[in-house]
Amino acid sequence: MPRRERRVQLLESALEVFVAQGYHAAAMDDIAERAGVSKPVLYQHFPGKLDLYLALLDASCDTVIENCREALASTTDNKDRVAATMKVFYSYVASKEGAFRLVFESDLTSEPDVRARVDRVTTECAFLIADVIRSDTGLPDEASQLLAVSLVGMAQVSARFWLAGGGGISQDDAAALIADLAWRGIRGYPMTDDH
Repeated sequence: MPRRERRVQLLESALEVFVAQGYHAAAMDDIAERAGVSKPVLYQHFPGKLDLYLALLDASCDTVIENCREALASTTDNKDRVAATMKVFYSYVASKEGAFRLVFESDLTSEPDVRARVDRVTTECAFLIADVIRSDTGLPDEASQLLAVSLVGMAQVSARFWLAGGGGISQDDAAALIADLAWRGIRGYPMTDDH
């Protein structure tokens, strides 16, 4: 198998093991077995369990950030932007692969490299949202950033609560409900004369 395809296969197998068992309980033996390869093959691609975990975490974080970027760019209507961005977080936590557990429920957040990557999701998504807020309202950087971080936090926490069984609401209805709440708050900031 070509190196790139093997790496993808190993990452998919590792994701299944880490999601099912958590970082500490997962063993490289389990990952190699799940992938149908020997441990030496696994170590040819990833020098250790943390390296493998960080590679998965990078891919997961990149997915959330890129989907947030695309949601914000999908329209110029801010109400629709809020709805699209909320859908990003709800879709991410609902994905059957369970990759969100690596980002939002990691049992390794005391590890500085893991913490930095997890924080990157909040920081980069908030930066993208703050740019829209600042541009449309003329609010200062600090205020725009605080509002954006609050919106990201609302999306993350509510999506995880919903997934854990938060009231039997469908994914679309839950995302729409939280988007409406967020929109009712953020629309109160007046637009600049340019918008």
